[in-house]
Amino acid sequence: MRNPSGMHLLSGIDLQSVARRRCLLGLSAIFATTAVPARAAEWKARDDPFTLGVASGDPSPDGFVIWTRLAPRPTEGGGMPDLPVAVDWTVATDEAHGNIVRRGRTTADPRLGHSVHVEVEGLEPGRWYWYRFIAGGAASPAGRSRTAPAAGAAMGRLRFAFASCQHYEHGLYGAYRHMAEDDLDLVLHLGDYIYEGSSSGKVPRRHETMQEPVTLAQYRNRYACYRSDPHLRNAHQRFPWLVTWDDHEVENDYAADRSQNRDDPKWFLERRAAAYQAYYEHMPLRRTSLPRGPDLLLHRRVAFGDLATFHVLDTRQYRSDQPCGEGRGGGGNLVADCPARFDPAATMFGPAQERWLDDGLVSSRSRWNVLAQSLMMAQLTNRNAAGEAVHWTDSWDGYAAPRARFLERVAAAKVVNPVSIGGDIHSFWANDLRTNFDDERSPVVMPEFVGTSISSRGFPHASTLKLLPAHPHVRFFDGRQRGYARCEATPARLHVAFRGVADVASESSPVNTLASFVVEAGRPVLQRE
Repeated sequence: MRNPSGMHLLSGIDLQSVARRRCLLGLSAIFATTAVPARAAEWKARDDPFTLGVASGDPSPDGFVIWTRLAPRPTEGGGMPDLPVAVDWTVATDEAHGNIVRRGRTTADPRLGHSVHVEVEGLEPGRWYWYRFIAGGAASPAGRSRTAPAAGAAMGRLRFAFASCQHYEHGLYGAYRHMAEDDLDLVLHLGDYIYEGSSSGKVPRRHETMQEPVTLAQYRNRYACYRSDPHLRNAHQRFPWLVTWDDHEVENDYAADRSQNRDDPKWFLERRAAAYQAYYEHMPLRRTSLPRGPDLLLHRRVAFGDLATFHVLDTRQYRSDQPCGEGRGGGGNLVADCPARFDPAATMFGPAQERWLDDGLVSSRSRWNVLAQSLMMAQLTNRNAAGEAVHWTDSWDGYAAPRARFLERVAAAKVVNPVSIGGDIHSFWANDLRTNFDDERSPVVMPEFVGTSISSRGFPHASTLKLLPAHPHVRFFDGRQRGYARCEATPARLHVAFRGVADVASESSPVNTLASFVVEAGRPVLQRE
């Protein structure tokens, strides 16, 4: 989608260059900490300003981020006046807020969509708290969050779920209804929180508009549409989240500054800046992730005592362009005979993130090191009509050299109990990650668990099953159901259950466990229960 009108994508900010975008939007860090002007106290809510709910994320031993966005008319630009608004917040040890232990006042600034990101500090490690906001005389629902244990402290159990790919038009969020009922400490979302494209034909429900978002205002409305779902809001309200993105938060199959539609990179970076700012405005992220134009620092580490460290990765912002695209459409393609897949200069993470990840894995003293990223890492070889082996270039298969480089370094460094979790492919997978997928004698470096979509249409099931005999590293596959993965880590083992809902068109559809696996500490071997 091009921009023939020449409109500025960041709602009136005249961005003449990438450098100026970074400068102007970097000032948002100042906006977020500015004292509340006196006129802000004059605003009174006539309608509920907390239609998008509340959320928390990125827990630390002494706190977490709490989030909301004031939006009485959520899919109509928010419906707030164009002025900063005072927001009070409290944190308590009980849901009724009878024992408040932290309180404060912050600013919901229109330049950040009247979103609020409070980094709560000074709490006790390893315990649950409740939080809420008050603005314009209205009170938000009470959210629940927890702090991580003290750094290096012994932890006997950690329960978490991971999910991805929740196209609003493809189905209802019954999976989140079940997730909210689970006994979890944490939720990880691995990308495709929104979808920029709409679907033709009959669907269970519609986006706020069929138009693809390209401006900041349009991306804000799209996030508000998704947050209108009560089950998604409830899952946010019940647990702290760790989030990363994939492609649809901006545009399908984009790679760094390259769009699927081969748009002018300068224009596309303006679109990316708008999308990244809207992402920040709707996620419980810390100030370190405040966007600066088309840049947003998303990769980070979150540890839970001595038990687990989550290395949250970004596989979109810094990657090389998809290989072997000459004469084809932009983005991913199924290609045969593509030597560029093995280009040693190619990267999925970018050099800085690669070094950051290597250093963090080597220095980690956690019992489990979880790589939280958006894609399936295992090799998947298809066949074209001529019988040639073909690979999808937007996935890790398009980046075979960076994948081998990374897995070889993990193996050489003897990283303690690494595990990869991913999404994107709208199906459940359990895989052995090897340094060489074409050699069964190649050592297993780590197990991989890939979750299906929350609602997005599934990966071809029957045709994929026919491919699996040539993929001995694939230990399980199912593309028929939507759902999520539920995990429990202890010092001795990691347990992963694939949870599927029978009918994505029904909010009340029951959930069942399709398969479950155990990985014992010290042995990167998948054992099916």
